[in-house]
Amino acid sequence: MVHIFSPPDRHARFIGWPVPGLILLVALLAGCASVPPPDSAMNAAQGQLQAARDAQAADYAPVDLGFAQDKFQQAQAAMAQRDYEDAGKLAEEARADAELARAKARLASARAQMQSKLAENNALRAEGSHIGTDAATVPGTAPAGTLPPTDQPQDMPAPSASMLAPPPTEGGFQTVPEPAQPGSAGTPPPEGEQP
Repeated sequence: MVHIFSPPDRHARFIGWPVPGLILLVALLAGCASVPPPDSAMNAAQGQLQAARDAQAADYAPVDLGFAQDKFQQAQAAMAQRDYEDAGKLAEEARADAELARAKARLASARAQMQSKLAENNALRAEGSHIGTDAATVPGTAPAGTLPPTDQPQDMPAPSASMLAPPPTEGGFQTVPEPAQPGSAGTPPPEGEQP
């Protein structure tokens, strides 16, 4: 009896399977490895560009706004070519540049407002000092903040030297004697009173 050696049937059905299975696996991995469109990055960049324009970055930070707009246009071109990785990077750069332009514009606007307020304050101060000097030159009027001569308090005369006590010779404070009460021991009673 002669036996011909042949592989079992169960192995025969898997011989053709690995090649199509590997192709399918590679296709799935390649599909998962591709970068999705950076829609959120593009939307964020576009929103920051609009916010920068609203903050008058074209007036206060035109260079930074120009950088942001150029990078956003490059990101749009990369999206059109389906180069999503570069589009995402450019969109993030455009967003950062637009945010910088907006911050610079807000700072410059605040500085301009501050300068305007300082100029207003200086004008008011000048007007106030002008009014004060005008009132002083008009007869019968007193400058603001002064009392008429009749309402001004008079200076008190200084006490004579005989009323002042000599300075203490030893270190320390000098005590003031208590005023004597009428009718107490050692003081005569006021006139007309009986002891």
